[in-house]
Amino acid sequence: MDVRKMPLPVKRVVHLGSRSYGRLTSPARMKPSFLICGGQRCGTTSLYRALAAHPAILKAVLHKGVHYFDTSYRRGMSWYRAHFPLQRTADKIQQRYGVPAQTFESSPYYMYHPQAVARIAQDLPDTKLIVLVRDPVERAYSQHHHEVARGFERERDFGNALALEPARLHRQEERLAQDPGYYSFAHQHHAYRGRGEYARYLGVMAQHVGRERIHVVESERFFSHPEEVYDEVLTYLGLPTHLDRPEFERHNARPRQSDMDPGIRAELTSHYSSHDEALAMWLDRLPVWRSR
Repeated sequence: MDVRKMPLPVKRVVHLGSRSYGRLTSPARMKPSFLICGGQRCGTTSLYRALAAHPAILKAVLHKGVHYFDTSYRRGMSWYRAHFPLQRTADKIQQRYGVPAQTFESSPYYMYHPQAVARIAQDLPDTKLIVLVRDPVERAYSQHHHEVARGFERERDFGNALALEPARLHRQEERLAQDPGYYSFAHQHHAYRGRGEYARYLGVMAQHVGRERIHVVESERFFSHPEEVYDEVLTYLGLPTHLDRPEFERHNARPRQSDMDPGIRAELTSHYSSHDEALAMWLDRLPVWRSR
């Protein structure tokens, strides 16, 4: 039975049992070869499911996103490794396809949490990072609707939520950077404008892991040319592109209640201009949303 379709109480028991067994067997489990680190509302679920369908890629057990390096780091590496497949499963994949199997997870908050990438660099020194980017104006709007739908945002007006953002996030990033045990609900769920300043976060990531370990994907390209972008990601990961292709679908897309206010759209477009130009250094060209 698909765990995602189980009743919530049953799902909790299954997850608890799986993690308990996983911790007992953690030394025999794989470490992730790569991570999808963000950005939020940029198509990470769609890319996750496409990659999970590759014959030589094994996804994390039970959870798409483990959230170890951002909100669960106190649990320790044995807890983290409990979420991944056994090495003997990877050995069978290699015997069948002739390439080493890889495993991964997708936690989009890794890109934004002030301590996450430094932790990744320390604990997974060879792991590659994949980052998706999207028109930041549309991304902010989508995140707001997503948080409202999940009950994490009470302010239903997007403009008002943007206006509240500076006060909500005041000194939150500083506190997260200074205190390993601190958690900020507002920083995780209410940072709409800041999340689209991609180059700022990518620069920090590169300082910790090196630019060569970061692969940036424009979600607009992934949805318009999925086969091409999928092959580029596999090449970056050192995996064959000739094996079975998945069916490319779009996940977690929410219908909008109304179009964005034109004034807000214009203000955000102006705000992101310099950030998009900085992102061009990562893409070797202007982002697709600036060139159309």
